[in-house]
Amino acid sequence: MARVVSVQEISKHNIPEDLWVVVDGTVYDLTEFAPEHPGGASIIIRYAGRDASAAYNEIHAPSLIKTSLHSSKIIGSLDPSSITEEWLKPPPSVSKSFSPDSKPPLDTLINTHDFVSAARQTITPKTWAFYSSAATDLNTKARNNQAYTDIGLRPRILINVKDVDTTTTMLGEKMSLPIFCAPAAMAKMVHPDGEKGIARGCRKLGIPQCVSTNASFPIAEILEAVKDPGTYGNFKGDRKMPFFFQLYVDKQREKSEKLLKDVEALGIKAIFVTVDAPVPGKREADERVKADESLSTPMSGAKAKNDAKGGALGRIMGSYIDASLSWADISWLRKCTSLPIVLKGVQTTMDAKKAAEYGIEGIVLSNHGGRSLDTSPAPILLLLELQKNCPEIFDKMEVYVDGGIMRGTDIFKALCLGAKSVGIGRGFLFALNYGQEGVEKFIEILKDELETTMRMMGVTDLSQVHPGMLNTGAVDHLIPGWDEHPYAKWRPKAKI
Repeated sequence: MARVVSVQEISKHNIPEDLWVVVDGTVYDLTEFAPEHPGGASIIIRYAGRDASAAYNEIHAPSLIKTSLHSSKIIGSLDPSSITEEWLKPPPSVSKSFSPDSKPPLDTLINTHDFVSAARQTITPKTWAFYSSAATDLNTKARNNQAYTDIGLRPRILINVKDVDTTTTMLGEKMSLPIFCAPAAMAKMVHPDGEKGIARGCRKLGIPQCVSTNASFPIAEILEAVKDPGTYGNFKGDRKMPFFFQLYVDKQREKSEKLLKDVEALGIKAIFVTVDAPVPGKREADERVKADESLSTPMSGAKAKNDAKGGALGRIMGSYIDASLSWADISWLRKCTSLPIVLKGVQTTMDAKKAAEYGIEGIVLSNHGGRSLDTSPAPILLLLELQKNCPEIFDKMEVYVDGGIMRGTDIFKALCLGAKSVGIGRGFLFALNYGQEGVEKFIEILKDELETTMRMMGVTDLSQVHPGMLNTGAVDHLIPGWDEHPYAKWRPKAKI
């Protein structure tokens, strides 16, 4: 008697290494056949874990699949009673320019820009639109990169730089490089290993990972992927590299309370609370490409859909975020967790000083990768703003930056201006296009560039860096002071 297979079971087999499809009510295992498909693997992968009958019958005779495949590849018959409206929805359309089979070999990639170029050509149009998009006219996204270029280096000579040390700490946790993987949503869109692949790569090279509330996997599964002992960067034995957790506060506060309790029990070292996105920014490239409505995230419970505005995953799947979050809620956060709290998305001197007043352990100077508010300031310029207006902040809390970091020189410049470490988000997602090996190579490229920069600058230890190593003359005029704006005719009555 033929096996009857439910939609729920079929949906689990949705990756190239484990690929089932349904054609005319029969469930097939096409894992081995997909790479040999004359029309390319991509069309089959598109329907992995789905009903491909309509797409198949547009091109092929109904009998072809039955006569071409060995009977052992027939799993059984679809259970019609298990069909749901969600499962029947078609996958998003795929552009003809999308060509996963044309991915350049990993050993040909020599800088972080190469990972971006490879991703642009080989990940699905929707995945590219979601990851690469930014708010409205993309000015902030561009400035995030350009601002680093506008700051010059002042090398010193005739210093013994044979050996350099890139190790540092975040919140007391050792790391082999002043880099952490910033939180980024739904990494499984680019590779089936998702955040697990990032975690394994970061673990091997000795840097922390900050896991997003909108991760593709529950955080317990991500931690489980790296639980075995081994070598961690420059650290030997059972020492595990730290994990941090990024929190979007849910409108249903009890959900966030439970999440905070759960991640603390798992051994997470700090909570990064996102504060620069009370509502999602308008990301037009993401809106233009329809979303796959089968997408969801397990920790937030958010589900993708399309509406009259478009298909932006950031907007639609961020609808659960609580826009009422305020400074008054810091006390609530303290009651929910005993872990250090880092505010991710600080963009002014005023808010940095206020965070210190509230006893916050760290801040990330960030504009959400340019994805929230266009024309907001570049993070490297925010470091200059703090150095100008409140340098004491760097002694009161740890300061990090993210956004626009593509080179080892960028990392070095941020450290010179007081950053304890730098976060990178999109870069790790594009590196994940090559799985764990891609993540490892991405980190190694930045490590090599940072070590080269240190040697060229006459620096052997990160404790030696300082603002005097930089020429900031090209951007100094862009840095606001603490006093009111010279053109202001009034000042708000409310205390800032």
